[in-house]
Amino acid sequence: MARVFLSLGSNIEHQRYIRAALDALADQFGELLISSVYESVSVGFDGDNFYNLVVGIDTDLSIGTLSTYLKALEDQHGRRRDTPRFSARTLDIDILTYDNVTGSVEGVLLPRQEILENAFVLWPLAELAPKEKHPVMGVSYAELWRSYDQASQSLWPIGFTWKGTELSLLPDCNLRGL
Repeated sequence: MARVFLSLGSNIEHQRYIRAALDALADQFGELLISSVYESVSVGFDGDNFYNLVVGIDTDLSIGTLSTYLKALEDQHGRRRDTPRFSARTLDIDILTYDNVTGSVEGVLLPRQEILENAFVLWPLAELAPKEKHPVMGVSYAELWRSYDQASQSLWPIGFTWKGTELSLLPDCNLRGL
């Protein structure tokens, strides 16, 4: 079984599509590890705010098969592939890491570069797996988050309930200090 971390995001009907994705992932992979949900301003284009989170799964699927499954899941939930790369979307699911695999495997580049570039990926990953080490950098996600320019992107935890459970930590918690 491989431990995989996924990044989920939505800025169209956020609640609906994030919940639908979590439902589908739980149906497919069983118990999920789920970070808090964060709201962030759009990066790369002018649009509505995004909801973002990181989900950990365990799977026997190959990287390519998992990628195909996730793209189909996005498509089932209205993801449009005929729009610019940086645009509004119902659902965006990316493989961040697959165990400690590095490089291009079955068309997927691992680990995903956005881990080091975007607060909306790194903060929830550092919250969910603070002691796990980035497969290339060899540094824990908590350490990467502490050294990240946290003022560079506007991001904050929000209340979010899935299946009767509050996923998010309260906004007044000191999450930035991981």
